[in-house]
Amino acid sequence: MSAFRTLDDIAVEGRRVLVRVDLNVPMQGGAVGDATRIDRVAPTLEELSEKGARVIVASHFGRPKGKPVAAMSLAPLAAPLSRALGGRAVRFVADCVGAEAEAAVAALEPGAVLLLENLRFHAGEEANDAAFSAALAALAEVYVNDAFSVAHRAHASTTAVAERLPSAAGRLMQAELEALEKALGAPERPVVAVVGGAKVSTKFAILANLVERVNRLVIGGAMANTFLQAQGVAIGASLAEPDLGGDARRIMEKAEAAGCEIVLPADVVVTREFREGAESTVVPVAEVPGEGMILDLGPETCVRIEAALAASRTLVWNGPLGAFEIAPFDRATATCARAAARLTGAGALLSVAGGGDTVAALQSAGVLGAFSYVSTAGGAFLEWLEGRTLPGVAALEVGGEP
Repeated sequence: MSAFRTLDDIAVEGRRVLVRVDLNVPMQGGAVGDATRIDRVAPTLEELSEKGARVIVASHFGRPKGKPVAAMSLAPLAAPLSRALGGRAVRFVADCVGAEAEAAVAALEPGAVLLLENLRFHAGEEANDAAFSAALAALAEVYVNDAFSVAHRAHASTTAVAERLPSAAGRLMQAELEALEKALGAPERPVVAVVGGAKVSTKFAILANLVERVNRLVIGGAMANTFLQAQGVAIGASLAEPDLGGDARRIMEKAEAAGCEIVLPADVVVTREFREGAESTVVPVAEVPGEGMILDLGPETCVRIEAALAASRTLVWNGPLGAFEIAPFDRATATCARAAARLTGAGALLSVAGGGDTVAALQSAGVLGAFSYVSTAGGAFLEWLEGRTLPGVAALEVGGEP
């Protein structure tokens, strides 16, 4: 990973600093349903404010498609953001560019915080429009990106503005990039990856990249069924993608050529009904009944996964190992996640997780805070797992001098 500047490398006192954050939080009845994203950007905003910067906060919310939508205004987030900043006042302005925004920025004192209106109320944001990015950049003297979750988008506020202003990563972006570098960029080996989920089709690029970068690859969830089926194993009525059997075999061949061990289920939990509390049984993978559905990994497989974790120094985790949303099919995910958490707590394992249902699965297992780092970035995390260059990160690497 190329070098990038952080808050330690830029002078901000008295300067106007535009901070791109992700405040796209769930709302319920006009109130924030989950303030995790707000809480995670607070340290960067607090630090800038305490250093005497004039802090200008920019974010998107929802998909307004380039037009103002009252229900997608950022106005209701000013108060929650203020609370996350320990009661520090957060002003709000009803646009993100133009005369009104310029006047609000001009009125800022050192240490003050201003929240701009939804960036996506302007079509120029998602179009990465030159005129829009120039207007946004004109508000500030320094640019800070603290929104890794949108780093995979080449939008005006994530790429073009970074190229127009002295730029740096905020503390959240810095933590994310440093964690990812330790996980796959320059990891301590052996490295094990745990990848679960429903479909191989959504994770094919991830698997293809990982088999060349990790020592062991654990495949779980319904996507493991496609691999079993590709090996000639009868999987009964289980969810699978039989037309991707050839792709699965190519992944296994690629792994063998790269010296990567693939860990597939040895035993599974099967049921005839997809519902909570349904009667289920554990069977070897070779004995799945014709009417049976595989909804979780069995205890023998969990033992194998725990052994793989214990034999590793670095873990990358993406996706659940079974239908974790309904009991008792959450057992494998919980068992293996707790094993990873114990190893992490003992200093034996660096554990980095993220993407899709991963956060919810780890939270359900009670170990969300026990991993070394858990990303809430979603799509950006998945594209990183695929080995792609993220435009928002690349823009920081080539930004102007502070």
